[in-house]
Amino acid sequence: MQMRKLVTMLCLSNACFLCAFPQLQKGEIDIANLPVAKDHYLSEYNFDHPVDSMRWLTEPAGLHVSFASSDQHYFRTEVPGVKENTDWQETGWKGERLNAMILVWSPDSLSQVRFTLHNLFNSKGAILSKSKIQIKLVRYVLSNYPYNATNVTCDVSPNKNGYLMPDRLEDFERFDLPGRTIRPVWLSINLPQGIEAGVYQGTIDVNTEKSHFVLKVHIKIQNQSLPKPHEWQYRLDLWQNPWIIAWYNHVEPWSVEHKVLLKKHLKLYADAGGKYITTYAVHSPWSDNSYSIEETMIEWVKQQNGSWKFDYNIFDQYVQLAMETGIDKAITIYTPVPWGNRFRYKDEKTGNYLYGVWPLGSTEFKNVWNVFLTDLRMHLQKKGWLEKTYLGINETTLEETMAAIKVIKEHSQKWKITYAGNWHHELDGLLNDYSFLYGYEPTADTLKAREARGATSTFYVCCNPPKPNDFLFSPPAEGRWLSWYSAARGYNGFLRWAYDAWPADPSRDARHTLWPAGDCFLVYPSGNSSLRFEKLKEGIEDYEKIMILRQMAIKSTNEKVKELLAELNTHLHSLISEHDFDTEKIMTELDKGRTIINRLSDEINR
Repeated sequence: MQMRKLVTMLCLSNACFLCAFPQLQKGEIDIANLPVAKDHYLSEYNFDHPVDSMRWLTEPAGLHVSFASSDQHYFRTEVPGVKENTDWQETGWKGERLNAMILVWSPDSLSQVRFTLHNLFNSKGAILSKSKIQIKLVRYVLSNYPYNATNVTCDVSPNKNGYLMPDRLEDFERFDLPGRTIRPVWLSINLPQGIEAGVYQGTIDVNTEKSHFVLKVHIKIQNQSLPKPHEWQYRLDLWQNPWIIAWYNHVEPWSVEHKVLLKKHLKLYADAGGKYITTYAVHSPWSDNSYSIEETMIEWVKQQNGSWKFDYNIFDQYVQLAMETGIDKAITIYTPVPWGNRFRYKDEKTGNYLYGVWPLGSTEFKNVWNVFLTDLRMHLQKKGWLEKTYLGINETTLEETMAAIKVIKEHSQKWKITYAGNWHHELDGLLNDYSFLYGYEPTADTLKAREARGATSTFYVCCNPPKPNDFLFSPPAEGRWLSWYSAARGYNGFLRWAYDAWPADPSRDARHTLWPAGDCFLVYPSGNSSLRFEKLKEGIEDYEKIMILRQMAIKSTNEKVKELLAELNTHLHSLISEHDFDTEKIMTELDKGRTIINRLSDEINR
């Protein structure tokens, strides 16, 4: 009887529970897990609000247009607070790309904002064609850190809020401007190699349905020429993941459609002077932590008789494609030291992929890698790529790195090796190319010794340090400053992971589950550049000009040239001890350095 009462009570209890919490239907999603649907696709998120909304009440009605510094950020719903300036003056070399930031803002909504470009003319009537002038809309992208953050970690962000940062560049014909917002517009002028030196002037018209504005442009073109990016000395190494292009665009990897997209995507890198082609000899070398993991370009197959064969089809396709775009100075193959010493291969007998864990000190690792290196060397020799190929190792411990190098060098002393990580004097003589993490670097004498024996040295930043860096939320000035630091330290260039390791929705949301926003990519889908990438390229052009001017100044007998060269070298040396990274200070340092370059350029040609 008691048992019957207990069962009855449990049934009643369950019935009450089901009434209070009804069961979901098949395929139903709990409302708490549903994303909020929007009426239209948003090209950028617009959920931000002004910190000081009262500022907009004091802004005069109608269109406001001004040139502004490209070294800092301006926020979508904040009054920009700049002294309005309609006159842009800049100096550059033939072959250089000059950039400017234009801000458009209004307390009330404006329709059909559009820009009209015109030719620029010098006093003799020579033309700087408007075809060399480009304008891009700057889109805002979601960050997991606020502007100029210093509490950055290489782990899950401590911030719960999102922050909109201007970064993605996009073609446009016209745009509407909602009231109480601003819109940055990126202006670029590509100075032709063969143009006559002198001052070129012209205008840019800015129109809306009801208003008209005129901006004035003055460009002084000096008599020096910057080589084409392919010939730049700077060794730029941005790691690529070609599969992510196929994934994002929903095309078959290595199809004709994929290669067309890849060419456009890689041209941005080539035009910035990209030197290294990133390739992968192992599947997913970095702990499966990219949103779209890096797949192997060389298929390892264990045959039924126990021997190994290697398929280089994808490797060859990608290297050839990159070389066709102008990236042809170096090939890096990653890596003998994948995460967890895990190596994927295909079992010919079953057709299944299997994983072998081969510790670096093991006989199995040495045996398999000896077979692979022999085969790889023969393939590279056949293709004519051996001399420009490096075996790449990344951020492994000294013990792991030494163990891998031992196997490689015992196979052949002719193998070139590149390593990115902290400075270790034990590795110095073993590495043909060494990229040091900023803050963990060798002495100036060590760098000179490396240069004397033909080894190259670069530096890199990643999810650390917080500053200097080129995160989505970093002041843009820091991106340009990085290459000034390369020149100051005597480095050959700069490395960054990564060029394009996109999260799920990179065009609108740069946040990653682990890393600071923007840490894992510098360019956007559809071959769109970014403020960060353009500022990095500005610094690289500065570096090239410094290297060229030094060589010219050394040969000069002009005492003023010698004085300016000494001033430039003193200024560069001051950057080595920079630790504060106050944005205003960085901007002042860059302005001073560029002024010295311009004065030195004029004096050499006087």
